[in-house]
Order: sequence, then structure tokens, then C-alpha cells
Amino acid sequence: MEGVQTSSKRAWGLLLVIIGATMWGVSGTVAQYLFQHKGFNAEWLVVVRMLVSGLLLLAIASKQRNIFAIWKTKEERTSLLLFGVIGMLGVQYTYFAAIEAGNAATATVLQYTSPIFIIGYLALQARKWPVKVEMISVALVITGTFFLATSGNFNELSITGWALFWGIGAAVTSAFYTIQPKRLLAKWSSVEVVGWGMVIGGVSFSFIHPPWHIAGEWSLLSLCAVLFVIIFGTLIAFYCYLESLKHISASEAIVLASAEPLSAAALSVLWLHVTFGWTEWLGTILIIATVFLLSQRKPEVTS
Repeated sequence: MEGVQTSSKRAWGLLLVIIGATMWGVSGTVAQYLFQHKGFNAEWLVVVRMLVSGLLLLAIASKQRNIFAIWKTKEERTSLLLFGVIGMLGVQYTYFAAIEAGNAATATVLQYTSPIFIIGYLALQARKWPVKVEMISVALVITGTFFLATSGNFNELSITGWALFWGIGAAVTSAFYTIQPKRLLAKWSSVEVVGWGMVIGGVSFSFIHPPWHIAGEWSLLSLCAVLFVIIFGTLIAFYCYLESLKHISASEAIVLASAEPLSAAALSVLWLHVTFGWTEWLGTILIIATVFLLSQRKPEVTS
């Protein structure tokens, strides 16, 4: 009976991470629809998404503990502010700017090159070359990005320069977002840390683009799209991913999270008729392959 329960919980965990990753991917395509068909801009969607989602996450966290306790020490305040302004705001804005300049498919896949920047940072920190599997992953990402950005043509880009710039920026800030809050997450719940990060990032960005400066064509469909990005693409997706980690390993979650770029690419092609030829699919597969490779690597034993 215990084995059946364990198997059932694992299946539930696998389902949750797939749902969460798919929601992330779909929300990127919905954002593309808002930018390209309804006249919305990345700045407004980012600030509203962060403020609303952050406040909802903190409301959930407040039911279990004092959400203001994280602000007590100077070190944690500094770390949280850095995470909110550079990590959370950085990754949110660059990702949506990449979608606005290009499309959700390429933006999401380019963001998935972030493990390479993490490998580079850790190699510099340890002052040693990456191991063989990491070197192979770097080669796969470079090759995949080439196919994705040029469609195999050495002479010109198949996406705009800004789409490539913001997409790589999303990968860099995603790497920072992954590494920087490590100490905070060791002490505080991820719901608290991410909730505060979103609120800090949203409030900071409000000075640049106030949430009441709305641009775009409002309709029932527009409203549903905005709510989808905030509720399903942020709150529910984040909850599903975190909840899945209670039942499956982190490496399994990372691999299954590749449903995000796949769902973004598929929906962009089917719904918004984005051109995605065999070279773009090849680039996508090569980049996602790095996630599988790195998830299987055994961590080095440190003394």
C-alpha cells in the first residue's frame, strides 16, 4: 500500500511540474498576442504582473508565518533588494521585452540557455575549467542558438537584433535569479522570497512605468489574456512547480520544465502563425538537450 501511495504521489508531482511549465510557456504566447494584436507593451504588463502576483504570493505566505521577519537583518534586506531589482525585475522585463521584439517561442528557448551562464560563473568562481559534460552543453547551446537566431544562414539573423539581445539578457538575468538568492532560500520559504522579489521589482519599475499608464486595446479577450498571464502564467504555474518538488527530484523537475519552451513554440506556430522551420526546431532541441545532460550530472564531492 505504501508503494502505491509513493507511486501515486510521484505521478502527481510529474503532472504538476508539466502543468506549471506549460502554463509558463502558454503565458508567453498570450503576452505575444497582447503585444502584437492588442497594442499592449512589455513595461505595463511586467509591472502589473509583478505587483499583483507578488501581493497574492505574500498573502498566501502570511497565513503560515510573519512575512516581515525576512527584513530584520541588514544582510537579508540587501540580498532581498538585489534579488527583487536585478533578479526578479531583470528576468521578467528582459523576457517580455524579448517576446515584444520577436516572439514567445524564440524568447523562451533563448532564456533556456541560462545554464551555460551558470556554468561559466561557477567555473570562474572555482577557478577551473568546466567538466566534460558541461563543455558539451556549452557547445550544444552555442550551436542551438545559432540555428535559432539565423535559421542556418551565416549571413543574416532570422530574428531581430533586439529579440536576440533581450533573449540572451533573459538568460543572464535568469542565471542571476537562480544563483543569487541561495542563502535566502535556505532560511525562508520560496513563496516569501519570490513574493517579496516581485513586489520589490514591481514597485521599483513603477517609477519608470507607473501601472496606471495603460496602453492597449481593452476588450473582454484582452482582459482574459492579462488575467491569464497574472493568475495562470505566474501564480498557478509557480505554485504547481513548487508543489511538484515535494514529490519528485529537482533534476526530474528541471527536465520536465522543458515543456515550457516546447509549449511556447507549438502554440506560437499554431495560434499566432509564427514561422518556425526545421532549423528553429533543431536549435530548440539542442538547447533543451543541455537541460537533460546537466540534470544527469552527478554533483562533485567537496571537502
